[in-house]
Amino acid sequence: MPSFLSAQNTPVINATVSGKILDARSGAALIGATVSIKGTTNGAATDVNGEFALITGQKLPFILLVSSVGYLKKEVLISDSKVEIKLEESANQLSDVVVTSRRRQEAVQDIPIPITVIRGVTVEDQGAFNVNRLKELVPTVQFYASNARNTTLNIRGLGSTYGLTNDGIDPGVGYYVDGVYYARPAATALDFIDIDQVEVLRGPQGTLFGKNTTAGAFNVTSRAPSFDPTASFELSYGNYGYIQAKASLSGPLSKKLAARVSFVGTQRDGLLYNTRTQTNINDINNIGVRGQFLYKPTDKINITFIADVTDQNPVGYGWPVAKVVTTKRAAYRQFNAIIADLNYQLPYKSAFERTLDLDTPSKAGNELGGLSLNADFKIGKGTLTSTTAWRYWKWDPLNDRDYTGLNSFSVSAGTSAHDQFSQELRYSGQINDKISGVIGAFGLWQDLRTDPVHTEEAGSAQWRFAQSSTSALWKTPGLFDNFGIKTTYGIKSSSVALFAQADWAITDKLHVLPGVRYNNDTKKANYSRVTYGGLTTTDPALLALKNGVYSNQTFDIDASEGNFSGQLTLQYKFNKNVNAFGTYSLSYKPIGVNVGGLPTASGRVLTELATVKPEAVSHFELGIKTKPSANSVLNVVFHTTDIKDYQTQVQTPEPGVNRGYLANAEQVRVIGLEIDGNIRVNNHVTFTGAFAYTDGKYIKFTNAPVPIEEVGGDRAFKDISGGVLPGISKYAGSFGTELTGRGNLLGLKGNFFGGLDVYYRSTFSSSPSPSQFLDIEGYALVNGRVGFRASNGISFFVWGRNLGKKDYYEQLLVAPGSAGQIGGILGDPRTYGVTLRYTL
Repeated sequence: MPSFLSAQNTPVINATVSGKILDARSGAALIGATVSIKGTTNGAATDVNGEFALITGQKLPFILLVSSVGYLKKEVLISDSKVEIKLEESANQLSDVVVTSRRRQEAVQDIPIPITVIRGVTVEDQGAFNVNRLKELVPTVQFYASNARNTTLNIRGLGSTYGLTNDGIDPGVGYYVDGVYYARPAATALDFIDIDQVEVLRGPQGTLFGKNTTAGAFNVTSRAPSFDPTASFELSYGNYGYIQAKASLSGPLSKKLAARVSFVGTQRDGLLYNTRTQTNINDINNIGVRGQFLYKPTDKINITFIADVTDQNPVGYGWPVAKVVTTKRAAYRQFNAIIADLNYQLPYKSAFERTLDLDTPSKAGNELGGLSLNADFKIGKGTLTSTTAWRYWKWDPLNDRDYTGLNSFSVSAGTSAHDQFSQELRYSGQINDKISGVIGAFGLWQDLRTDPVHTEEAGSAQWRFAQSSTSALWKTPGLFDNFGIKTTYGIKSSSVALFAQADWAITDKLHVLPGVRYNNDTKKANYSRVTYGGLTTTDPALLALKNGVYSNQTFDIDASEGNFSGQLTLQYKFNKNVNAFGTYSLSYKPIGVNVGGLPTASGRVLTELATVKPEAVSHFELGIKTKPSANSVLNVVFHTTDIKDYQTQVQTPEPGVNRGYLANAEQVRVIGLEIDGNIRVNNHVTFTGAFAYTDGKYIKFTNAPVPIEEVGGDRAFKDISGGVLPGISKYAGSFGTELTGRGNLLGLKGNFFGGLDVYYRSTFSSSPSPSQFLDIEGYALVNGRVGFRASNGISFFVWGRNLGKKDYYEQLLVAPGSAGQIGGILGDPRTYGVTLRYTL
């Protein structure tokens, strides 16, 4: 039964409902309690003083739903705009986690989707200020990056091609921030700015989200503007010169207009020492700002305008040589023989000395920003939502692609610019007592281009790396000095879709959820590269040597594809604690285009490789979500995914094919089992854990490029059917514990807390074609923190990451030209620091 509070005011319109949530036994303020208006999506969490505020046009009285970890959920009928609510301890009962992935507020245990939810405060306390660090909390997520542009974000090993990014392919994992789809992979390298929650959905989600997502989606929600003044400030210091500052201010500008401005800045010294320049590189130099305006003219209209910009300017990225592989080329064409002839040696024995020698300055300017307007209109028993957004990306890099101090590949500068415009129109709500659902339309228009040109340039040492015969012509003075290519290309693409999903409650226990989507994708691209520099000559023999390194190339692409996809889910709720579901879905990843250069055969450009067929994804999963007790959750999911015409990125010995090229493998399959859960032993001890078994293989790939150790053999392609997919650990898991206890410190009342988290992944391949030399050994990481949260809003804690000082690789990359050297992307060493936070 609802609890009743005495009425003091008559019903009002545009009310600000505020109050305090307290422990019924001790009277202590409850931090992080969830408060929402029943039957709406309007909700908030209590601050460090146990206070909350809700802005609503609903007339009083109405019912508040109040919950907090370790306390009984409570329904409270209120008729006053200022309330005080006390919660009873629940014998360690866990509160429900609320998500919005199905476009309405729901308890995560009630929906038939495998989903992991990371709350903003958890992200902040664990130092996971970007997606790369978040993967240590969600073992089904894989994230790889050699720099911001060359970023791969996968779920269950699927989503994007593994390796260096080719601009002509769409990601299979959707990345959404406040309802806006971020098209560029570089967006996932951004620092989180004032986020409230991250929801990681696993499996195809094209009938719920605007952009088609064949592998899953990240749904990131930032903290919204508040009509009650609030503010928070945070400052962190750590080793390697780490400094991070955060600030957020929010409050009303009028009775119907509120604003919020948030800032984050992160700096850290470089973790690698470049002996050539005698400076540290691969540092962090990030700054980001987001401004929001919330306008509520009536209780049925909610309009949010958001503007944001993030600028990253690290001195990076460069990587040491991790290992040298002997290929099947002649002895004089092996890496060690080449550098010996050039009187060069690496100034380190192991990549984990964190020393390198690069003669090209490193930079990786990464700027992203945009504007969005989201409008919610309550119509009938549902909500009509319009999300309009424009976003931009600017990329300004300079790389040393040979991983040495030799003047071989001396310049790699793929300056790029991107604009995207998206529009989503969606209605979600209750159709009748039995049927609810979502129906929507989505459009995405992109313009990606060189800005103004991509430059690749060789140097005086390139002749020895390119040498493919014993002819004395290779030693011709100046033959390859400053010899390079200037590439211009552009891709104009559009993706428009209609989608719908229903939830039909045949009975209270049995639900059927059909979904359908129609998608049409168009991509128009032009590519042109022109050689320059080197020795000016008309000698056909010398020209042939130069063309073997770089050559002119031009082609145009006009491709389009339309398809229907959909899913069918059956859900059976045995009781309030056991929820089982099964889903079968068909989805597609759009057609791809190659804009990194095409390989050649017998002097002919293989233009038939310019387009890449769309992926056809067939997915099945069976899951059960349970609450074995009031204080625990245990979920299990089995999944299998078959993909025909799998889009993969492959490498070629040709240096002019920058970042490799895209190709289709005939069929791949990923099978897995996932277990996750948590248990609250008492009001002071909580354990969380997740485990993922993932087995990904090429079922059929008969024309794959050979791995590095087979370069120079009697064939350039091989059948790798049965081989493992890159980037997938068969076993991965995370385990964490959180301890809390009330107490006093320096005269302040509050809660002591401590946490320890372990992340493990087994061996995985770092090569699209399986290679015995490109497997990365499994590793485990341990992170921890301990601190105090005072009731007056002050928090401080000490934290450490990679406490075991584990040396590990995140990725191994074959250097251009396939001479045998392998670059190693290193995981961070042990880092530690202290954070001070103050919330008003």
